[in-house]
Amino acid sequence: MTKIKGNCVLITGGASGIGRIMGRISLEKGARQLVIWDINETNIANTVNEYKNIGNVTGYKVDVSDSKMVKDIAEKTIQECGNVDIVINCAGIVTSNATFDKLTNDEIERTIKINTIAPMIVAQQFFPAMIERNHGHVCNIASAAGMLANPKMSVYVASKWGVIGWSDSVRIELKYMKSKVRFTTIAPYFINTGMFDGVKSRFFPILKPEPTAKKIIRAIEKNKNFKGLPFSYHFIRFCQALLPTSIFDYIFGEVVGIFHAMDNFTGRKK
Repeated sequence: MTKIKGNCVLITGGASGIGRIMGRISLEKGARQLVIWDINETNIANTVNEYKNIGNVTGYKVDVSDSKMVKDIAEKTIQECGNVDIVINCAGIVTSNATFDKLTNDEIERTIKINTIAPMIVAQQFFPAMIERNHGHVCNIASAAGMLANPKMSVYVASKWGVIGWSDSVRIELKYMKSKVRFTTIAPYFINTGMFDGVKSRFFPILKPEPTAKKIIRAIEKNKNFKGLPFSYHFIRFCQALLPTSIFDYIFGEVVGIFHAMDNFTGRKK
């Protein structure tokens, strides 16, 4: 079991969405220190002001796509807040619902930097010390999109496939090390936080932020290796293994409607 109580929890993207909710839950569970990394200074200030009555909370402006900034703020975080025990990589981005031929180089690079590379660079700042102390937990919020190809979000899908592959591979490395440090990979369906506004889902329900955040924290506490949300989404991969591609595409893409989920995507209003 991983205990939240008495530990320092760092959450990227922690000033909005499920990151913000998970921060509150961590403090309610007795975290020694909550560290919020986010790019939005106003959201950071509001979150720190709201949560300071629950427990110790510190916020830092960080663009996780900037590796140097990540390294610098990580050093500052350790100096000011002590060792980080639990890292939750929650920061993410989806730029549009354009097909691949219409995406710009900037959209491609920024999506991969924030969704795939950043979790690695963030974890790298604290992971060696966790190994040395034989204590710590890294939780990476990937996406159900990382388990299923989907049109009009090809680069986002690729970025989340990358996170899942990396995160679960490190989990196995830790197993062979016989380390007590843990890696948890979370693959949620669309969550109603504004990031995927406009998305339509015929079959699988859009996830509610509060219960989703609670399930993620519970997965960390229980040292879950991998958790898909909702659980029924796991059966898609089973069906992929059994069905011919054309039949799978028709059933899940057209009948269930997954391939059309992004048709009316607008995203969070800035």
